[in-house]
Amino acid sequence: MKELNQYIRLSNEVRDALQCGAPVVSLETTIISHGMPYPQNVETALAVEDDIRRRGVIPATIGVLDGKIAVGLSREEIERIGKEGLRATKTSRRDLPYVLAKGLTGSMTVTATMIASHLAGISFFATGGIGGVHRQGENTMDISADLQELSHTPVAVICSGAKSILDIGRTLEYLETGGVPVVGYQTDEMPAFYTRESGFRLPMRVDTPEEAASLFRIARALSYPGGMVVANPVPPEDAMDSETIDRAIANALEDAEREGITGKEISPFLLARIAAETEGDSLRSNIALVRNNARLAADIALAYAKG
Repeated sequence: MKELNQYIRLSNEVRDALQCGAPVVSLETTIISHGMPYPQNVETALAVEDDIRRRGVIPATIGVLDGKIAVGLSREEIERIGKEGLRATKTSRRDLPYVLAKGLTGSMTVTATMIASHLAGISFFATGGIGGVHRQGENTMDISADLQELSHTPVAVICSGAKSILDIGRTLEYLETGGVPVVGYQTDEMPAFYTRESGFRLPMRVDTPEEAASLFRIARALSYPGGMVVANPVPPEDAMDSETIDRAIANALEDAEREGITGKEISPFLLARIAAETEGDSLRSNIALVRNNARLAADIALAYAKG
């Protein structure tokens, strides 16, 4: 890898792509360490990278290893983070200096991946779902740092909306206040991660990667300080029944309250409980939507590079 500065280094492949203006899509590592069990987490991460490569785009999985933000992990490094699992430090904006100073293994959240992507010069980032305002967030003030990051870091995040465990209505209101465009991809409704519908209508829609690339290009030309969300519903054949997933979420939330789970530990706790209650159906849906988002992100990055 080549060092961009003393705290961030690029793989040779990513560096070469960026230098010649080739399209690159960044990928987070919290989904590997905290979002799925081993070995499905590593298998999914590698499959996502392969999906992007088949589009003619370079993937850049990002994590913290040995005191450096590594942009473009090797297969061995992805395996390392996958095996560390929950022992890897879930790293957001507030955590980055500490994790780097201590030389810890850090898995990058949406927020941290946006920061690293922007530092490296990568404009497009694919993930499963963004964080948001948690249910009862008006009382707990449990609001993901992703929302503030989206308001001032110019990276387009391609995702399946906000995670179903969140208060999607309040999440959309928060994003609107921050001036963040939330654009439905071939949909007029905000997807809800495992399901294609949330009941919340979106004011913007695009139907092709070229349209999405054009929106982002104009935002950059206008010097908008923040990013944008491209909300891409889970494929119909992989979507879950809304009653089933809502029941699983409600039970998982009750478990979290009973066990006193809060803060950055709540999302991985809820995802694991939901996967157990749905007998793995939610995990299969999660894997399918992540791969679908990666393919769309690659198509948008390619369209953007072509101008």
